[in-house]
Amino acid sequence: MPGKNAFYAQSGGVTAVINASACGVIETARAHRDRINKVYAGRNGIIGALREELIDTGRESKAAIRGLLTTPAGAFGSCRHKLQDLAQNPAEYERLLEVFRAHDIGYFFYNGGGDSADTCLKVSQLSESMGYPLQAIHIPKTIDNDLPLTDNCPGFGSVAKYIAISTREAALDVASMCETSTKVFILEVMGRHAGWIAAASGLAAEREDDAPHIILFPEIAFHRERFLARVKRTVERCGYCVIVASEGTQYRDGTFLAESGLKDAFGHSQLGGLAPTLAAMVKAELGYKYHWAVADYLQRSARHIASQTDVDQAYAVGRAAVEFALRGDNAVMPCIVRGGGKRYSWHIGAAPLHEVANREKKMPRSYISRDGFNITDEARAYLAPLIQGEAYPEYRKGMPQYVRLKNVVVPKKLQTQFKL
Repeated sequence: MPGKNAFYAQSGGVTAVINASACGVIETARAHRDRINKVYAGRNGIIGALREELIDTGRESKAAIRGLLTTPAGAFGSCRHKLQDLAQNPAEYERLLEVFRAHDIGYFFYNGGGDSADTCLKVSQLSESMGYPLQAIHIPKTIDNDLPLTDNCPGFGSVAKYIAISTREAALDVASMCETSTKVFILEVMGRHAGWIAAASGLAAEREDDAPHIILFPEIAFHRERFLARVKRTVERCGYCVIVASEGTQYRDGTFLAESGLKDAFGHSQLGGLAPTLAAMVKAELGYKYHWAVADYLQRSARHIASQTDVDQAYAVGRAAVEFALRGDNAVMPCIVRGGGKRYSWHIGAAPLHEVANREKKMPRSYISRDGFNITDEARAYLAPLIQGEAYPEYRKGMPQYVRLKNVVVPKKLQTQFKL
């Protein structure tokens, strides 16, 4: 008698290595066909389950699934959709279980950040209360590196590598032209409440006065006069100033410098425009010529310079999710545990979802320099191992070769359609 089917979905903003986790899930499940019959993937994330649009990953070749290891973005599609409150309006959760029951799904693997950890936990709780046998495992993914109970988050190491390299390369450009051209360069990076990505830029510096000269963190209240004074001193000493600013940089009262006034699907303030805001400030007060850039989607999709450590860890949490489910675990998340000693090592542990959902891990104050504008040696020791190793995709005619799946959707079994 074949085992139950599994459902896998990708959630939220994608990364350069989220497909490596998908690869880990599918390859491990295929190795246990006696216990896991089919692996379905949600077309465009969790809304694929709500709409009963289930992709049959069994239609993909072994080579195509292996190719996910080196392919960025979400191979099955992702979405930003926050399920309604379970207590007040359980309709969406009940719909999930209805679809799972119709397709004999006994395993739920949800690949995302803190909000998806909460969804995974609630699905687990509802299935238990309704007497439907389902094992729900959350697979960590976020470039923000802000999930608790894991040393770091898959997706972050590759972004950290991209930002550190981009900072160094841009700094060399600015330094070579600063005598008669740009004096100030500002790079805006992602990070709403935690400054891990901005902190990674600090790895670009090897000597005193190397860029980045100023890093702005959400954890440190922005002070206009102190910031401008530091820019001025840096330009006078070095000839130029490179600034890396987290999009979540905020004033002491919690107001974001770049808050648009709009909200996203999860109720979070939409941010954008920090770099030009800072540039206008510098121009108005100091008169320096400037340039700015926003890393935006480039930072999270840059698979061509991904960290090998990140790829390995992303695959490992996907594999572990299946292994945890097969041993009977439920409402847990595979997490990365850093080993002790001078040489970097790591292994996979398990974190209960009720201690992960809706919680953010910010940077420790000990990782930020006393003046609030850079990282400490302690932060460098934490960050450096995460960007190690090159994991280049295969190239042909000068371009990286990425997998495009068939994504064949199985026939629907339910009569009712679900409107979001």
